[in-house]
Amino acid sequence: MCEKYGLPREVAATLEKSGITTLYPPQVDAVKKGALDGKNLVLAIPTASGKTLVAEFCMFKSVFERGGKCLYIVPLRALASEKYEEFKEKYGPLGVKVGISTGDLDVADPRLARYDILIATSEKVDSLLRHRAKWLADIISVVVLDEIHLIDDPGRGPTLEILTARLRQVNPELQTLALSATIKNADEMAEWLDAKLVKSEWRPVPLKKGVYYKEKIKFDDGSKRAVKVRNKDELAALAIDTVREGGQTLVFVGTRRSAQAAAALVARYVKELLSRVEREKLAETAKHIESVLGESTRICRNLADCVRQGSAFHHAGLHHAQRKAVEDAFRQNLIKVVCATPTLAAGVNLPSRRVIIRDYRRYVEPYGMQLIPVLEFHQMAGRAGRPQYDEYGEAVLIAKGKVELEALFEEFIRAEPERITSKLATEPALRTHVLASIAAGYVNDADGLLEFMGQTFFAHQYGTSDVARVVERVLDFLEHEEMIHKQGKLLLATPFGERVSKLYIDPLSAVVLRDGINGIAAKEPTALGLLHLICHTPDMEQLYLRRHDYPNLEEFLIEHADELLTPIPDQHGEPDKYEFFLAEVKTAQMLQAWLEETYEDDIHEQFGVGAGDIRRKVNTAEWLLYAAHELAGLFKARPALRPLRKLRERVRYGVKEELLELVQLRGIGRVRARSLFQAGYRRLADIKRADEKELARVPYIGTEIARSIKRQVEGVAS
Repeated sequence: MCEKYGLPREVAATLEKSGITTLYPPQVDAVKKGALDGKNLVLAIPTASGKTLVAEFCMFKSVFERGGKCLYIVPLRALASEKYEEFKEKYGPLGVKVGISTGDLDVADPRLARYDILIATSEKVDSLLRHRAKWLADIISVVVLDEIHLIDDPGRGPTLEILTARLRQVNPELQTLALSATIKNADEMAEWLDAKLVKSEWRPVPLKKGVYYKEKIKFDDGSKRAVKVRNKDELAALAIDTVREGGQTLVFVGTRRSAQAAAALVARYVKELLSRVEREKLAETAKHIESVLGESTRICRNLADCVRQGSAFHHAGLHHAQRKAVEDAFRQNLIKVVCATPTLAAGVNLPSRRVIIRDYRRYVEPYGMQLIPVLEFHQMAGRAGRPQYDEYGEAVLIAKGKVELEALFEEFIRAEPERITSKLATEPALRTHVLASIAAGYVNDADGLLEFMGQTFFAHQYGTSDVARVVERVLDFLEHEEMIHKQGKLLLATPFGERVSKLYIDPLSAVVLRDGINGIAAKEPTALGLLHLICHTPDMEQLYLRRHDYPNLEEFLIEHADELLTPIPDQHGEPDKYEFFLAEVKTAQMLQAWLEETYEDDIHEQFGVGAGDIRRKVNTAEWLLYAAHELAGLFKARPALRPLRKLRERVRYGVKEELLELVQLRGIGRVRARSLFQAGYRRLADIKRADEKELARVPYIGTEIARSIKRQVEGVAS
C-alpha cells in the first residue's frame, strides 16, 4: 500500500496491522486530488467513510518525511480525548509524539511545540494565538479542522472561522484539511480555503433511511420491515427488534427527561436478552456510575439502574465521567440501547446498527414547535451502521399518522441539508475577535483589520460591507471602554485591553467586572455579591426561570439588595432587563448552594440542573473569578483581591472555607473532606498524626484513600 499511495512505510505497516490493506473510494479520490502532495482539501463524505484516515495520511507523511508538526482541531473536549487515545495507541509505538491541550486559556505554553501531533479544541488554539504563540502557526505544516460544518453554529462558529483565517494569514504554506459528513455547499467552503473538494455519498456500511408506522418500517430503497409491538411500546419494540439480532440502537429524543424515561422503558425489555457475563460487567459499570460524584444522586441511581439492565440515557446534565462510562460500555456492546439528546450526534463517535429519531420537532421561541434542521437529522442518521459489525445501517423516524409518514419522507429523508452560513458578523461575536487581533499584534490599523476580515468565510459569502459596519461599532466600543486607543491610523491595545484578550473573556464581561470591582469600598464584599457580579456577565449562561421562581427571587432580592455590586433594573421601566437580572440572581443562588456544600440532589431539585450543568457553571464561575482577580490587580482594587482569591477556591471545590485545606489532597472532594472534618480531622496536621486504620473507618474514605492521603501529608510519592 505504501508504494501505491506514496505513504511512509512505517505508517502503511501500522495500518496493515490494524486490517487496513486498501483504501475506500473517497480516500483514493483524496489521494488523486493531492492530499499527499500538500494540497488543501475539503472532505464532505459520510461518517465512517474514512475522512480521519486521509487526515492521518497527510499528518504522518509530513511528520516522517519533512519533520513537520500537525494540529488537529476538534469542537469538544470529549472528542479531543477520543482522538488523543486513538492516535497515541496507533502511532505512539512509531515514535510519533501525540499531545492534547484543552485546558487553561491564559497560557502560551511553548512546551506544546514538542509534539508532532497536537489535538486541541478551537477555543484552546484561539487562546494560544491570542498569547502571541506565533510558534504555533510558524511550525505547523498541517492543520485538520474536524466538524467544519460547525462554522454554522452561532456559539462555536465564529471562533472556528477566525482561527482558520488567522492560521492561514500567519502561515500561507499551511496544508488545510476540513472534514465534515454534511455540507450542502461544500464547493463554497472549498473555494474559501483554496481547496480541492472531495465529495461522496459512499459509505462502507450502506445506510437505509425510513419511517415507521403501524408495525412497519418503509425504507427509501423501497424495502419494508415488519416490527412486532408488545404492550403498545412502539419505541421499545423498534429498539429491541435490532438488539434481538445482535445489533445496537441509538434513540434520539428532544429533552433530557424524555431520554431518561425512554431508557427506563427500554431497559425492561433489554434485560431479558443479556448474558450472565454481560450482566456482571454492567453491574461493575453501574457501580462506577453511581459513585462518580462522591454522593449518589437520584439521577446517578436512575442511570445505574438502567445500565444494569443494558440500556442508558446520555445528555449534558450528566457528569463527564458518567457519559464516558456509558460511551465505553456501548462501544464494548455491553449497553445495547442508548437514549440521547441530539448533542450526542455532534459529539463522540458512537455508531449503532439502528438509529431511531423519535422527536423531530423542537420548541423554538417565539414560534412554538418547529421541525429540526435537516442537517441535524443527517447528523443523527449518519450514526447508523457499525463498520466491521453490520452489513447495513438503519435510520428510522416514527410517524404518528399516515399523512405524516409521507411528509417525513419529503421533509427529511429526501431533503437536502441546509447551507452552511457564517455567523461571524454580530457584535458579540466580533467584540472579542477584533480586540484579540489588535492586542496580539496581528493587525495594527483599521485597514489591516478589514483586510483580515476579508479572509473570513463571512466575507467570502457576503462581501465585507456588512462586516465593516459591525467592526466600526466594535472599535468605537473598545475605544470608549479604554481597551484600545488610536494613534493616528494605528490601533493599539491598552494594558486593560491586552489583559482582557489574554483572559479569553468577552470585552463586555470585562467592563462589567471592572465596574463592579471598582465599586467595592473598604468593606469586604460578600460571596453572593461577587457571585452575582460574574453572573451579570455575558460569559455566564443563565439558568432558566420557572413560573414559581419569580416570587421567591423577588423576595430574595429585597433581602440581599445591599450585597449586590450592580444596580437593579426597574421592574416596570425595563421589564426585560429585570427578568434577565432575576435569572442572574438564580444562577448566583445555585453557585452559592454549591459552595455551601448543599447536596447535589437538593441542587438538582431546587434549580433543575444536573451534575454536568453544575460543573460547567462551576468551571465558568471559577474562570470569571480568576479574570476578576486579575483585573482587580490591574486596577489596584485591593479590597477585592483576597475575597476573589478565596471565593475562587471555594467554587472550584464546592466547599465552605473551613474545608479548603483538606480538599487540596488528591482524591478528597467535598463529600470526603466534610466526612474527615466531622470525624475530627480538620487540618493536614491532624491527618499526619492519625492512624491509617482509623482514617480508613471514616465514612467514604476506606483503606486505599486513607493510605493515599497519609502518603501525601507525609511527603511520600503516591
